[in-house]
Amino acid sequence: MSLSPERILRFLKSVHPYDGLPVDAQDGLADAFDVWEVDPGSSIYEFGNRLPGLFIIYEGAVEVRDKNGAVISHLGLHNSFGERGLLRDGIAVTSARADEKSKLLVLPPPAFQKLLAEHQSVARFFDRARKTPSARNDLATSLARTLMATKPITCPPETSARDAARQMRDSHVSSLCVTEDNGALTGIVTVRDLSAKVLADGRPLETPIRDVMTTDPITLAPSAIGSDVLHLMMERRIGHVPIVEGGRLVGIVTQTDLTRFQAVSSAELVGEIARAASAEEMAKVTAQIPGLLVQLVAGGSRHEVVTRLITDIADTVTRRLLTLAEENLGPPPARYLWLACGSQGRQEQTGVCDQDNCLFLDDSVTQEDQEGYFAAFAKFVCDGLNTCGYVYCPGDMMAMNPRWCQPVNVWKGYFEGWIRKPDPEAQMLSSVMFDLRPIGGHTALFDDLQKTTLTAASQNSIFVAHMVSNSLKHTPPLNLVRGLATIRSGEHKNALDMKLNGVVPVVDLARIYALQGQIEAVNTRARLVESREKGQLSKSGASDLLDAYDLIAESRLLHQAGLVKDGMPPDNFLVPSTLSDFERSHLRDAFVVVKTMQSAIGHGRGILS
Repeated sequence: MSLSPERILRFLKSVHPYDGLPVDAQDGLADAFDVWEVDPGSSIYEFGNRLPGLFIIYEGAVEVRDKNGAVISHLGLHNSFGERGLLRDGIAVTSARADEKSKLLVLPPPAFQKLLAEHQSVARFFDRARKTPSARNDLATSLARTLMATKPITCPPETSARDAARQMRDSHVSSLCVTEDNGALTGIVTVRDLSAKVLADGRPLETPIRDVMTTDPITLAPSAIGSDVLHLMMERRIGHVPIVEGGRLVGIVTQTDLTRFQAVSSAELVGEIARAASAEEMAKVTAQIPGLLVQLVAGGSRHEVVTRLITDIADTVTRRLLTLAEENLGPPPARYLWLACGSQGRQEQTGVCDQDNCLFLDDSVTQEDQEGYFAAFAKFVCDGLNTCGYVYCPGDMMAMNPRWCQPVNVWKGYFEGWIRKPDPEAQMLSSVMFDLRPIGGHTALFDDLQKTTLTAASQNSIFVAHMVSNSLKHTPPLNLVRGLATIRSGEHKNALDMKLNGVVPVVDLARIYALQGQIEAVNTRARLVESREKGQLSKSGASDLLDAYDLIAESRLLHQAGLVKDGMPPDNFLVPSTLSDFERSHLRDAFVVVKTMQSAIGHGRGILS
């Protein structure tokens, strides 16, 4: 049975982004769609076909596969597909077939391109790049939504002055937003109000807040910029600005928020750490990193800039501890080089990180000095890092473990053995050690080893195949039944692990590309860019993967910054229900790209079981 334009119109009004189009645009769009009815198992299009248009599922279910035949996902009601090919040259980059009897709406390419050109909201929806604007970290470029506390403490108008005071005390805040049951803001009461209008006037402590609050307080929208907030505070001599959207309270910005935002800079933290006399002094400085994270994210800094600046602080802490260790233990008896691996090695630290490090010693070192001086040296530095918040590595990948505090010739033996016999432990250790980056000491101890190891590893096809297999153990959180695959049980039930299933799959892919291309860069994004330049990745494939990585990494940082603003420690567990349909759609698309690239590299090099 065909569909009338009226039924198509009703359907489109329930699908984002078409639901937000003007009425006349929706009417015209409904007339532009073709309707396809597809039997179960029937092909809709094949990889390399010219696409007949953008598909939207009206009824039924569709299976999408990549060019290697690997299933990417199963799509259902409201889902779109085919847009990636349309946004390039009109050629399908996937294949699709009906899982069950399906009814599809098909928007021809000219109508799709016209829709993108005329409606920014639609163009933005299909813009998978989601480029983060380059911006300075100041109030003039930061939106109120990024500065505000997203869960302001509230109370109803009938709350007594006594209970309001207790609520402020227990929540460690200086104001309460007064709201009705529907979330509408009716007033605000501050500590100053309680002091001046209750205590000073001798009014009963049971006085309702409605009698002392500031009614109809001045508010701003989430789209206001930080300088709007500051100017309003200065002009009206107030310290709290509620943020309201659609008549409902969504946040609040205080003078403390603005002070915190402007007070932290990575350069200042680095300077303080460089002057610190102990790990305990440095810990007071590193405690400000969550605030720096919030400031950098709020200022619109790209994720690779944020993580680089945060890693710079860890590097400075490490080098300062190396200096303090020499001051405490005396001059080292042999040359050494301290190296970081893991996220610090890749310069990708966020608000959550442990320590991963090792120590290369000159081959002239004696066993006595290795087990005596350098064992104490490594323990001093690792203990100091732990004090500063870089907790001990759960896998014991630290220089204080004697296995990872060895002469260079032993390290050469390690790498040669891992390449020659790539068993599961060798794969795991190689994945960590290929991300090594010198932090302090004599870098010459590592230079030759890095180059020779890359050459030997890239030329051993069996080792590369094992590394490829190992890299595919971390998969994007995609549920083949039309959604995002969240954690099923435990403390983080119904959340996505944005580290292990988000950024790690891309990190693993980039490491393989670097290994195959003998690329010395250890930063993930730098590896992807150089892989594109060296031809390890096609320009289109690299573009897709870079965009996907940027979105995943950005989403992870936004989640961590949001937790910090709400007074909670940052973590990697993002609950999809906290995202808008728009954000979930783009995040899922990013995971699909990563899965597609995993399938490609798996088929290209083979997967060993």
